[in-house]
Amino acid sequence: MREVLNDVERECIVKHGYGLHSFAHALVDTFERLSVEPVTPELHAQIQSFAKIISDHPIEILPDVPQTLQYLSGRHHLILMTKGAIVEQTGKIERSGLKEYFAAREIVAEKDSAAYQAIIEKYELAHDSSWMVGNSPKSDINPALAAGLHAVFVPHGNTWILEHEEVNAAPPPQRLLIVGRFAELCEHF
Repeated sequence: MREVLNDVERECIVKHGYGLHSFAHALVDTFERLSVEPVTPELHAQIQSFAKIISDHPIEILPDVPQTLQYLSGRHHLILMTKGAIVEQTGKIERSGLKEYFAAREIVAEKDSAAYQAIIEKYELAHDSSWMVGNSPKSDINPALAAGLHAVFVPHGNTWILEHEEVNAAPPPQRLLIVGRFAELCEHF
């Protein structure tokens, strides 16, 4: 069932982008593909309600993240870059309580090398001193390296399966740092 949902999610992302709206479509489409019975309006509403449960779930902050961001924001110009539906992502940023640590926040449709290049140009970032920190090889590390940034990979066991791929090597003179915990950033920056 999970493999079917993953395939359907990939299709829905192309049609609907990222976010709960897209995920709700993926749940319904997956149920329709796997169910032997037609999906009734009542079942459709129940499946849609699963996405609502997710949207109402409190944001869980990983250990040491606020303290680490506080430390880093006092020393560096931090920009938060996330992808997805603008209203949904803006709400998550607000509810997280972490907004204050970032000098800027950017919400993009896709985190690819073109999006990173646009941020580099917008903020006039120097390639030799700018770093992307993230847990997704697909959306954080590999496209940031392709755009000429250094990268810090913070692996996390709950990274969405659709964000998995091999981490590319950093082409010289770029650097790739891999840390076990977000708090380790304080040791390097």
